[in-house]
Amino acid sequence: MVQANASGRSWTHIALWVVKLLVGAAFLYAAVMKLSGNPQMVAEFEKIGLGQGFRILTGVIELTGALLLLVPRTTFAGAVLLAGISGGALIAQLGPLKGDLIHVFVLGGLVLLIGWASRPARLR
Repeated sequence: MVQANASGRSWTHIALWVVKLLVGAAFLYAAVMKLSGNPQMVAEFEKIGLGQGFRILTGVIELTGALLLLVPRTTFAGAVLLAGISGGALIAQLGPLKGDLIHVFVLGGLVLLIGWASRPARLR
């Protein structure tokens, strides 16, 4: 059984909020880098070969997902969006970018955890 703290909140609830804040901040940072035209992001999307419009679209989805993640009623929707982005990042890292997969697995895993924990009652 999970113990509640003095305010009645369980430690798992608090831990989930901490994870949501950290993951939201990571995706918010990634979105700003893409939307601001950071040279590294521009180069990565050139290498992927889907154009700069796709960089902007990805940044907008990351920004939207990060914001939705932080609103309790929309957390699940944000997690679904960010899971899709994480899946795309995995494909890009396995394919043309040939980059570090650790961050993709860590962020993707945390997004899936958030989604699972915040899924609607009809999906339980």
